[in-house]
This record gives sequence, C-alpha cells and structure tokens, in this order.
Amino acid sequence: MSTFSLDPGEDQLAVRDWLHGFAADVMRPAAAEWDEREETPWPIIQEAAKLGIYSLDFYAQQYFDPSGVGIPIAMEELFWGDAGIGLSIVGTTLAAVAVLANGTDEQIGTWAPQMFGTPDDVKVAAFCSSEPDAGSDVSALRTRAVYDGAADEWVLNGTKTWATNGGIAAVHVVVATVDPELGARGQASFVVPPGTPGLSQGQKFKKHGIRASHTAEVVLDAVRVPGHCLLGGREKLDERLARAREGVRNGGRNAAMATFEASRPAVGAQAIGIARAAYEVALDYAKTRVQFGRPIIDNQGVAFQLADMKTRIDAARLLVWRASWMAANNLPFTSAEGSMSKLYAGETAKWVTAQAMQILGGNGFTREYPVERMHRDSAIYSIFEGTSEIQRLVIARAVSGLPIR
Repeated sequence: MSTFSLDPGEDQLAVRDWLHGFAADVMRPAAAEWDEREETPWPIIQEAAKLGIYSLDFYAQQYFDPSGVGIPIAMEELFWGDAGIGLSIVGTTLAAVAVLANGTDEQIGTWAPQMFGTPDDVKVAAFCSSEPDAGSDVSALRTRAVYDGAADEWVLNGTKTWATNGGIAAVHVVVATVDPELGARGQASFVVPPGTPGLSQGQKFKKHGIRASHTAEVVLDAVRVPGHCLLGGREKLDERLARAREGVRNGGRNAAMATFEASRPAVGAQAIGIARAAYEVALDYAKTRVQFGRPIIDNQGVAFQLADMKTRIDAARLLVWRASWMAANNLPFTSAEGSMSKLYAGETAKWVTAQAMQILGGNGFTREYPVERMHRDSAIYSIFEGTSEIQRLVIARAVSGLPIR
C-alpha cells in the first residue's frame, strides 16, 4: 500500500506542468471558438494524440499510478484549460473505465486500444447508460439484450441518451438489461464494435455548457454483437444472475454503477479544474480593477469572497485525492468517499464560478471574459454521473446502513 501524500513526486509534477502548458497554449486560445461552434474539436484531439496526451498509454500510466493522484492531477489541469475541450479529450476514458471495471484481460487488451485509434487516425469511444426514462434510476433501463444461442450473439434494442461521443464513437459500451425481473442486478455491459449495423446517432443535444463536447442519443435497432462482446463473459454473468435470483444481496456490482464508482473522483477533479480557473481570473481581476480610487480586492467583501473560494477549492481537492488514493489501494469506500468527492467538488465548481462572475460584475456576464463560459460549464457537475441528490443518497446510505430512499 502506498503512503498517502500531499506532495506529488517529480514525475507527477512533470506531468502536471506538461499538461498545464498544453492547456494554456493549445486549449485556452481555442476555447471560445469551439464553445460557439458546438462541435467536436477534432484538430485539438489530434494534437493531444500527437503529443501523447490522448492515448491509452498515457491514461493507463496515470490510472495505475500507485499514489492514486495521477488521474486527478491530469484532469484538473486539462479542465483548467477548458471544460468542453477537456471533455472531448477525456470522454473516451469513461468507456475505457467501463471495460476496465467489467471486462476480462483479453477484452481490455482488445477494445481499449481501438477506443483511441492512432495519432494519424484518431478515434473516440462512448459509454451509453442513461435512457430517456432512466437517468438516476438505473433499475429502470429498458434497453434489452437477448442472447441468440444458435448464432452466439447478443441482440440489443433500445435508445440511450446523454451519451458523450454517442454516434460518432468507434466503440460504444452499452449497458443493457438481460433479466428485467432482477432490475439493476439484471444488467450487463456490452461492447458494440466499430461499424456494427443497427447502431445510429439520434438527436444531438444543444447544451447550456461543455458545448465543445458531443452529446447525443444512440439508437440500437436489432444490433447484433458476438458473444465475446459481453464484458466479463457469459460464465461470470450467469453466476451473478443466479446469486441475484437466490436473493443474495450484493451478489455482484451493477454494470453502470461499477463504472461510475471508478470515475467519480476523476469527475470531481475536472470540476476543481474549472473552479480553479475561475478563481484565478477573479483574483487577477480583483487586483487590477480599480473603483473609488483603489483595487476592489482592498474591500473586505471581495477579499473574503476570494478567501472562501480558495478554501473550498483546496478542500474539494483534498476529498478527491483521498478518494483516489483509497481506490488505488483497493480500500473500500465505507463512507461513500468517492461520492463525497464528486458531490463537494461539483457543488464547489458551481459556487466558485458564480462568485467569480459576481466579482467581475457586468464584465463577468459577457463572453469577453471566460468566467461566463466556466459558469455554464460547471452546471453539469451537479447533474451528470450521478446528481448531487443521488450522491447525498449514496452517502446517507453508507453512513447510516439504512436503505434510505
């Protein structure tokens, strides 16, 4: 077990500085343009791939960093650059985490590299869980997977929504119900390979924030995938379903929840990057904006706002690093530490960006300054990958031991 430390090593600091340079020199100058275009920034993803930032090897190195803070450091720096472009660069990792959390070694080796492609032929991947009538309530998923034994194929039918990279991805990972009577425990994850007939993009959403990131519906119409595309394999699924039918509680993790559990601290780190960026803009503005003959930071009202912003950002980072270190060392989230980190970081991003807009006054409400975009981008962090209300529910159940609803 690695020792928990708040002092990153030389390698981690080098990665942080490298990513910070990319965020400052490549992402920030392009952020406003791609936000306005509401399109996937393929040229920037390709630049990231050429530098080695958008690659399976890079994220694997950070993911398996024994300190646990490799991924949080990377996420914070990229999202300090810009959240929309940042999500376009890291959105593939959610599908990759789904394979890592649920797949066999052979499946990981087969599908994870195809999610990223190559620097000359960049690909993205999509994780498809939410549905029009099933967001927070994962037990209500209607997408069905039926096994065709004669062909050794699974047949998928349904509609997914809110899928990052949905429809434009080379590889889609789809959560589907295999036994409706078991609710959330009757679900499994499937890989839909590139070019599989029957998978198509539905509507692309026009969003309030993170607009450079592609979000769309994914329609599955009699999509047939080989038996080996069931993540974890048929034997493991049958054993898990048998335990569930016998009424054994916790007889295996839900496919979607296993993915979200692994990704929540990383999502919290993204929110911290946004908050830190907005705080830095506000701090610089407060030092240079003169009213009534002095910089506005000389006023306690503004200075105290900045003090609270910095305090909350640092507290959120501590929660994220703790959860990430625990996960890296296989320590159970007995008090839902992963949900704590995502909850507090997401709420902090929304609050800090709102305070930054207030400090900039009328300027903060215009697109001439980036805090307006940062405020829009932050809003999603109390919604996706588990709303703040769901995070509080998870935490309350963990600390009470009761099935609170």
